[in-house]
Amino acid sequence: MSSKPFNPFQMAQAQFDKVADQLGLDQATKDLLRQPMREYHFSLPIRMDDGSFKVFRGFRVQHNDARGPGKGGIRFHPQETIDTVRALAMWMTWKCAVVNIPLGGSKGGVICSPHSLSLREQEQLCRAWVRAVARDVGPVLDVPAPDVMTNAQHMLWMLDEYERIHGGRYPGFITGKPVGMGGSLGRTEATGYGVVFTLREALKQLNLRAQDTIASVQGFGNVAQYAIELYHQVGGRVICVSCWDQADQQPYAYLKKDGIDLAELRNITDRFGGIDKQKAVDLGYQRLPGEAWIEQDVDILIPAALEHSITADNVHRISKRVKLIAEGANGPTTPDADHVLNERGIFVIPDFLANAGGVTCSYLEQVQSNMNYYWEKDEVLGKLDVMMTSAFIDVSETARKRKLSMRDAAYTIAIARVAQACKDRGWV
Repeated sequence: MSSKPFNPFQMAQAQFDKVADQLGLDQATKDLLRQPMREYHFSLPIRMDDGSFKVFRGFRVQHNDARGPGKGGIRFHPQETIDTVRALAMWMTWKCAVVNIPLGGSKGGVICSPHSLSLREQEQLCRAWVRAVARDVGPVLDVPAPDVMTNAQHMLWMLDEYERIHGGRYPGFITGKPVGMGGSLGRTEATGYGVVFTLREALKQLNLRAQDTIASVQGFGNVAQYAIELYHQVGGRVICVSCWDQADQQPYAYLKKDGIDLAELRNITDRFGGIDKQKAVDLGYQRLPGEAWIEQDVDILIPAALEHSITADNVHRISKRVKLIAEGANGPTTPDADHVLNERGIFVIPDFLANAGGVTCSYLEQVQSNMNYYWEKDEVLGKLDVMMTSAFIDVSETARKRKLSMRDAAYTIAIARVAQACKDRGWV
């Protein structure tokens, strides 16, 4: 067990290095792809509601845009670091490539806690972030989106500031916008539904029926809630969810052996995905330590919160019954834990395939915004299902033919596509 502090960018680079060597990439291509092409660091001075000024740190990292404009969310998080943003930007490059959409990888962030900021302060922060990078982002350069603790309202403030600066209407600048203001129907459900589209295909491959399975989920934000919703619709049963408790500053897990009631839990959940712990207990849920989600006796685990959730320290607590892990979060499994999962024969749908529904629907939103023409919800979700299913089959067939894990197969496809684009452009 390692006591070294976790560095997500080093983990992302290690994952890349392994596959780059297997693909036999030349040194220049490796050097190009293991580092961001460019990154921006900026200070954002904000006048707070009490009249004082506070300076926040913001970032935008553009990892690679050989296959198209950069694409990636902006997260507001008190523990945000530049290495987290670098890792997420790299993962976005692979994610867009594995689902074969013509976009590159970017990511942004601000070190802050939206919980402790008023709406006016949040608006000022959104507008300041856009002013800091307005010349280096846009519909044909780099397209932001919501991420952890940002939402459609934040995106609309950012769009408005961008359009003020550039003097026009550019709805394709940003995705995750409110429906009716350039947003796409189906975008809210997309990431969680995408997880279950790939989960459905994996169950077919494992000769399991969804109605014969039960699952435990880490997280209860947007991704987790919609994954649970569609998983319930296809016949599955979730018995445990976990979430961050803002008051106690720690996570808790909520267990109901006969299955959670999604509607009743949503009714006692705040907009950040935090469940009211007392009301949950009153409704008959057992409140457990946050890590308890991982040790439930279930068929499926869905980590759908933050990175670094399945590690060498806790991977041995996973029940022998678990057959499948669908990574709804970005980077939830560390390489040493991944090795253990492979040895145990647990089928893992890797993060940048499982949760690519969000960026795929963002791409569909971007296309609609740039055309100024909008599709009905069923059409959006139908396109999403086709694209996610096709990507899963590509990865699954590559894994089978080359005798690779799903993660290594997904990386092989994605990195090969991006490396080829760089080569075709004459960059390396």
